Amino acid sequence: MLPAEREQKIIAYLTKYKTATVHTLATEFNVHDATIRRDLVKLEQYNQIRRTHGGVVLNNENVYSELNFDDRQTSYYYEKLGIGYKAAEFVNDGDTLIIDSGSTTLLFAKAILQKQNLTIITNDIHIASILRSSNHKVIVTGGTLYHNNYVLNGLITTQTLQSFNSMKAFLATPAMDALKGVTHYSEEFVDAKRQMVYQSKEVYMLTDSSKLNKVAFYQVCPTNKITTLITDNHEDLQEYVKVIPNVIAINPSDYQ
Repeated sequence: MLPAEREQKIIAYLTKYKTATVHTLATEFNVHDATIRRDLVKLEQYNQIRRTHGGVVLNNENVYSELNFDDRQTSYYYEKLGIGYKAAEFVNDGDTLIIDSGSTTLLFAKAILQKQNLTIITNDIHIASILRSSNHKVIVTGGTLYHNNYVLNGLITTQTLQSFNSMKAFLATPAMDALKGVTHYSEEFVDAKRQMVYQSKEVYMLTDSSKLNKVAFYQVCPTNKITTLITDNHEDLQEYVKVIPNVIAINPSDYQ
């Protein structure tokens, strides 16, 4: 197991069990205690965990670990629904779009079904299936299909994205901070998201406010690469307004 994969699994373990000892983690992942200690030093440097006397706990104030798709699909549903519909207002007939995999972008895909003659590139087979009944041209990136999700990812995905230039990209994220930018809990998913940003003229970040002011381990892009942030009501978006040209907060009650 690669160190990055083991670090991700340590975070998942702590998310489930809240705390652990070094020896418990070493046994769980079949490595020496010294290997786990090195992993924990690295995770602590990025504020993901906090080492205690005889153990380690997840640093909940500073790290976000992504839920599986089914849990994400049902959490903050009306916030995501409103964000999806608001984002659809920025799509014009004939546009070329990249749609990232995610529960919020899935609702966005449903909201653009009635648009005309779009060209859409996506790495999400669920989103592609939603769009199959539309008149849009849908290009699926290919790549490795991840279990318990609908995302296609890996070298094939990134190489395919390099072949297309889009007018607009609509991205999802598990974590975003005004200063530290868009981040992700897993190194595996970063390259494709970075490529989506690079290939697009405009970048729209669709995320409910539970993902804001959260920092995960791997950076996708700095906040100033985002053209528009669409989120739900949040007590303070001023730091985001300073670095993003267009910040929109929808009211979830309008979509219930």
